[in-house]
Amino acid sequence: MNVAAPGRSPIGHVVRAPKTAEIIANAIRRQIVSGELKEGDTLPSESGLMAEFGVSRPTLREAYRILETESLIHVRRGSRGGAQVTAPKLEVAARYVGLLLEISGTTIGEVYEARVALEPAAARLLATRRTQQDLDDLVSCIAIIETRIAQAKSEVPRSMAGWPELSYQFHELIVERARNRAMQVQWGVLRDVIETHMSAVVSRNWDRPEVIQAFRRSVKSYSRLVSLLRDQDEDGAEKHWRTHMEVTAKILLGKSHANDQIDLFGGDIVP
Repeated sequence: MNVAAPGRSPIGHVVRAPKTAEIIANAIRRQIVSGELKEGDTLPSESGLMAEFGVSRPTLREAYRILETESLIHVRRGSRGGAQVTAPKLEVAARYVGLLLEISGTTIGEVYEARVALEPAAARLLATRRTQQDLDDLVSCIAIIETRIAQAKSEVPRSMAGWPELSYQFHELIVERARNRAMQVQWGVLRDVIETHMSAVVSRNWDRPEVIQAFRRSVKSYSRLVSLLRDQDEDGAEKHWRTHMEVTAKILLGKSHANDQIDLFGGDIVP
C-alpha cells in the first residue's frame, strides 16, 4: 500500500493547509449559501467573531477581504460600521471569466461558437416549458423592434442605435425562460463579451447593406421561433435557432472579425 509523503496527496501534488482566514471565510460563506445569513443581515461585531473563532483582528479582517472580493459581504467603516451580507453577483463571475478568456487569447469567433452551442439548447427547453406569458413577452419584444425598424426608413444609423440592446433582450428571454439556472449562469458570464462586441461591430457596419437587411430578416426569424415555441416543436425550435445564429454570426463577424481577440476590459476589439 502506497502512503503519501507528509504534505503531499497520493498523486504527488503538494497539499497546502488552508490559512486561518480562509477557514473563517469558508464558515461564513457556508452560512450565506445555506440561507442562514441572508442579504442585508449584519454579521456579529468584530470582537464577537474574534472571540467565536479565537483569532486576532488582522486575521478576521483578512477573512473579510476574501468575502468582499467574492461580493458576499460589504464592510462599512466608522463607528456605525460593520460587515453586511450582500447577494452574490453574476458580474463578479463574469469579470473573472472574461479575464480568463482574454489571458487565454480567446477570439470572438469562439465566443459565438459557445453561443451557438448554448442558445439552441435553451430554445429546445423553452419549447417544452413555455407559458403564455413567455410567448407574450417574446412577442412584445419583437413589436418594439418592428416599431424601431419602421421608424428607420433611410435613417437606419440614427433610428437603429438601440438595435444591439433590443436584440440582446430577445436572446436573453430565450435563455431566461428556458428555466435552467446553470444555463442562465453560463449565458450571464458571456454577456459582457457579447454586448461589447455587438455594439462595436454594429456601430462600424451601419452602411453595409447586408447588415441593414439582416435587421429586417432577424425580425421574421424571431417571429418564426415564437411560432415554433407556441407549437411546442422542440426539434424545430432548436434547429431554427441554430441556423439563425450561424447565419447572423457570418453576417456580423465575416471572415475578418472572427479571429479578433476579445478585449472585454479595454472595451474594444483587438485585431
